[in-house]
Amino acid sequence: MIRTLFVIGLILGPVAAAQILRGPGLPVLPGGLPGGLPGGLPGSAGLPGLAQQAAGGLNDEVDRLEHARALRIRQLLRRHADVVEADPNGDPIVRGEVLAYSPTDATLARALSVGFSVVRERSMGTLGVRIVVLGVPRGAATGRALSLLRRMDPAGTYAFNNIYTESGSAGSAPAVRAPGVPTARTAGTDGGIVLGLIDGGVGTAQPVFKGIDVQQHGCGGAVIPSAHGTEVASLMVGRSARFGGAAPGAVLYAADVYCGKPTGGAVDAIADGLDWLAGRKVPVINVSLVGPSNALLQQVIARLVARGVLIVAAVGNDGPAAPPLYPAACPGVIGVTAVDARRRVIFEAERGPQVMFAAPGADIPAAALPDEFVTVRGTSFAAPLVAGLLAGKLRSIAAGGDAIDPATAHAAIDALAHAAIHLGGPGRNEVFGYGLVGASLPSPRPRSGT
Repeated sequence: MIRTLFVIGLILGPVAAAQILRGPGLPVLPGGLPGGLPGGLPGSAGLPGLAQQAAGGLNDEVDRLEHARALRIRQLLRRHADVVEADPNGDPIVRGEVLAYSPTDATLARALSVGFSVVRERSMGTLGVRIVVLGVPRGAATGRALSLLRRMDPAGTYAFNNIYTESGSAGSAPAVRAPGVPTARTAGTDGGIVLGLIDGGVGTAQPVFKGIDVQQHGCGGAVIPSAHGTEVASLMVGRSARFGGAAPGAVLYAADVYCGKPTGGAVDAIADGLDWLAGRKVPVINVSLVGPSNALLQQVIARLVARGVLIVAAVGNDGPAAPPLYPAACPGVIGVTAVDARRRVIFEAERGPQVMFAAPGADIPAAALPDEFVTVRGTSFAAPLVAGLLAGKLRSIAAGGDAIDPATAHAAIDALAHAAIHLGGPGRNEVFGYGLVGASLPSPRPRSGT
């Protein structure tokens, strides 16, 4: 084994080699892959014997990470075929449901006359929107039913009830117990900062949330903590003796759009959560979820952006050659990619004009339930850092006043872009956006027993 490690180390470097051989799970790979190459390791062709196997093993790991979301989708479709199906592109949707965006009474009546039924309605008073979830006619395929609605009302907005998935995962490193939380606010925390979150439920019993105002919405008033929601929230507002998110101690409004259901993350639930946040005048909202383009969701997001709300979203981990994911690719949304400890973009991160900022997102600490930390990786965990930083900029620019207006929002983006560390050359690019922000975030994970 020592000789094996030595040979691999000559090619990949000692740290990467050691982590490849550590067993199953997420590799740390602090050096990353040059340029985020999806198809192989440079120079691996023709490597003899064991070294070539090591390179192949790394390529397998790259492949696994880039296709993690596709695997989760396949599992979701297989396990919950009674309530979930695939749209024509293979993306998950709620079975037998289509969405109508503020339909007229006449249009709705016509739809009912041909066999559609009203499953539920979501009246969004803050945004002035009504979303009607329609059940398709008995025996009709969901796709054909959607096409029928569009033919009946070409000027209307109709869509599948797409299901959006998380954009990151926790690593396999042993968890460590969370340190105690000081009674005083963490240095540098601005108690006036307010943030919003669209994700799973937040486990506020985790010590890093002690003394922090976390208000939750969804699930009929029940709080259903989730791993992903808790991890993302900790990176936004969490604080403890040796851990701090981007805006430690800030007020957090968290909308749970999953509620532990197989159809969690559906568009109508996301839209409802966004409306709830708008009603509380939350100026910055983090969405670490990804999925396909959806006309109805884009309409809701456009209304928020027009008001000056900053929506921060993970660009996704489907690989550099994958088509853009949403809502990060929606106009006006702030797309975030992830970099590793050496400031290299993680190889599974998406690229494109939707990338506006980069932040740490490879093997960083996040709070886990019940009172531990885990290492996390993915653009999901870079986005909340950018959201917290933008909220701080916004608060500073607004000088304690009402921060929700387009001019102030643009000023906050400009201020953060000015502070970014340019990577990949001057100016904005499709890999790092304006550059790296929050390079020292989150604060280091405490060692076990300290």
